[in-house]
Amino acid sequence: MRLGPRPAALGLLLLLLLCAPAAGAGDAQGEHRSDYDREALLGGQEEVDEYVKLAPEEQQKRLKSIVKKIDLDSDGFLTESELSSWIQMSFKHYAMQEAKQQFVEYDKNSDGSVSWDEYNIQMYDRVIDFDENTALDDAEEESFRQLHLKDKKRFEKANQDSDPGLNLEEFIAFEHPEEVDYMTEFVIEEALEEHDKDGDGFVSLEEFLGDYRRDPAANEDPEWILVEKDRFLNDYDKDSDGRLDPQELLSWVVPNNQGIAQEEALHLIDEMDLNNDRKLSEAEILENQDLFLTSEATDYGRQLHDEYFYHDEL
Repeated sequence: MRLGPRPAALGLLLLLLLCAPAAGAGDAQGEHRSDYDREALLGGQEEVDEYVKLAPEEQQKRLKSIVKKIDLDSDGFLTESELSSWIQMSFKHYAMQEAKQQFVEYDKNSDGSVSWDEYNIQMYDRVIDFDENTALDDAEEESFRQLHLKDKKRFEKANQDSDPGLNLEEFIAFEHPEEVDYMTEFVIEEALEEHDKDGDGFVSLEEFLGDYRRDPAANEDPEWILVEKDRFLNDYDKDSDGRLDPQELLSWVVPNNQGIAQEEALHLIDEMDLNNDRKLSEAEILENQDLFLTSEATDYGRQLHDEYFYHDEL
């Protein structure tokens, strides 16, 4: 199921979480290299150069301002909950910023609205129009037709007024339906359409696994299937009835920013909590400033260059 582009930082975090257990993630000897992290996690050499140019005094001043904003109860400490909430807010902020930038690029005639034709021109350099009722013979072309029709359906669902184009709020709903309440039903319907093969309104384990069939010669399922079965049983099927209802299905198809944020918050506390009180003081953060600046808590240092985060008023 295609839900639209996710924030680039989210992909980087997933990469970080996947690579973290490997001893040699930083270099061949497994030694942590902050310069490597900065280039890999800040998003490129340009961002690294900007980071390096920031005077240490200004860098620390902005970092302290961010720490103060994360500390919701102003008790001088950052808890797992406060860090997780801040990281989730950061995800949403940058997703919205990305959508706003895309809106300007897609709005070819600058009339404050993105039409379906403008969307096609930006995406494919031409206007594409498929017949909903006519399948194509070529498998790849038919797959593309199906994806394009789904995009058109999502575009139409995001449109809440009589204007044929999408305004900024509607465009955000189109690009990030998981962030907009009125798109929730559509997200569920689209997921059921794709995965609920028997049309009973639920997704069984077999439907969850898709087209997988065990090799008759194999004694057991491959590792990735075992992992997927475990996710189905322990992460998604909350009532243990062997199938995913619409709400359980939503937790599968929508990226779990909350879970990712909680993982990162726990990681930071595990690495930076010097006195084992399971919370971080400003002193502990400044002592481990390098780690904090290569984490999602500051979007890998990006927040130090974004007044939205370090300015006195948020």
